[in-house]
Amino acid sequence: MSRTDPLETGSDPRPLTLADVQDAAARIGGAVVRTPTMHSITLSKITGADIWLKFENQQFTAAYKERGALNALLQLTEEQRQRGVIAASAGNHSQGLSYHGTRLGVPVHIVMPRTTPTVKVMQTEAVGGKVVLHGETFDEANAHARKLEHELALTFVHPFDDPHVAAGQGSVALELFADAPQLDCIVVPIGGGGLISGMATVAKVQDKPIEVIGVEAKLYPSSYNAYNSTDLPCGGDTLAEGIAVKEPGKFTQTVIDRLVDDIVLVDEPHLEEAVSLLLQIEKTVVEGAGAAGLAAVLAHPERFAGKSIGLVLCGGNIDTRLLANVLLRDLARSGRLARLRITLQDRPGALFKVMREFDAHNVNIIEIYHQRIFTHLPAKGLITDIECEARDSAQLDGLIAGLREKGYSVTPVELAK
Repeated sequence: MSRTDPLETGSDPRPLTLADVQDAAARIGGAVVRTPTMHSITLSKITGADIWLKFENQQFTAAYKERGALNALLQLTEEQRQRGVIAASAGNHSQGLSYHGTRLGVPVHIVMPRTTPTVKVMQTEAVGGKVVLHGETFDEANAHARKLEHELALTFVHPFDDPHVAAGQGSVALELFADAPQLDCIVVPIGGGGLISGMATVAKVQDKPIEVIGVEAKLYPSSYNAYNSTDLPCGGDTLAEGIAVKEPGKFTQTVIDRLVDDIVLVDEPHLEEAVSLLLQIEKTVVEGAGAAGLAAVLAHPERFAGKSIGLVLCGGNIDTRLLANVLLRDLARSGRLARLRITLQDRPGALFKVMREFDAHNVNIIEIYHQRIFTHLPAKGLITDIECEARDSAQLDGLIAGLREKGYSVTPVELAK
């Protein structure tokens, strides 16, 4: 069932306005968390910019998506409320829509691909969503959701390409600028474009010029392509799956083209570093998409040096095992964890002599792996992989130099770049 919408009349919808965002903020006020904005002294020193963080990962469902979903729900007709709504989503939109729909007594149907992790299905069902698993990809799930929309006379609530959703997301910016009026730049993750559309609408009517920079994962430069008329490939496994969108919204891209000053891309190591820094320094858990703004500042320091920057930590829903992997990989990149591959002779005492070097350099051994069979060494040789923990990269370099001075062949096992 299509919704009559004052923002969507005709083939050329009128632009989103500050009044639309202000109305959305008034509508959803009290039902979503007014999340804090805090200055990060340490991240400011690391990046060379003045960093202010907006903690949207403190919403009930741990993501800003609640704002837009609730604004859309509150503008349904009574008949639409009775019949219910439907969406295709395997992420934060499904939880935000399910939570507030259930709270308002609106039936919520969510179509997810069969490949969706069980934990996301359970989280959506836990807040009241009725999950339908269909297809192997998001596109297949979305097509099925559209089919059910007509068969069951439900109202489709798009995750991002909806003016009411974008207006709700823009309420993040109203709070951010109220708490940190000195900002001269915001760096906003782009998936489908709902968040940056709403925030840019607010930013561009402030009393002082506000630069609006979008950020996408390098593996999914969909809005970047549309913005710059390029054709970079989209696809792959990114830590920022929340913004892994192959095609931006039609409505949202018009706003981006009109209001956004630039879009930058970030690679996976910078996303991992940002997630790790936010946990270590700010003691806050963010997903890859939620850390994308900080990743952009880390990846392009000269672009943001000296600016007062607002970053939205837009979501905190990350699998705990994945988070553990990210933290360990970041320790490895910083030189605090390492795996050293050492060639030894297969004789008594060989390993003991190596251990003495680790002891001399005060480097802690975590795991030892022997490989005698599948090597190119002679039968009396073996390869030993030793995982170890050092204070910093300098201490690790000292150990490697010491081992080589003793005649050992030592090769650090590198992480993928």
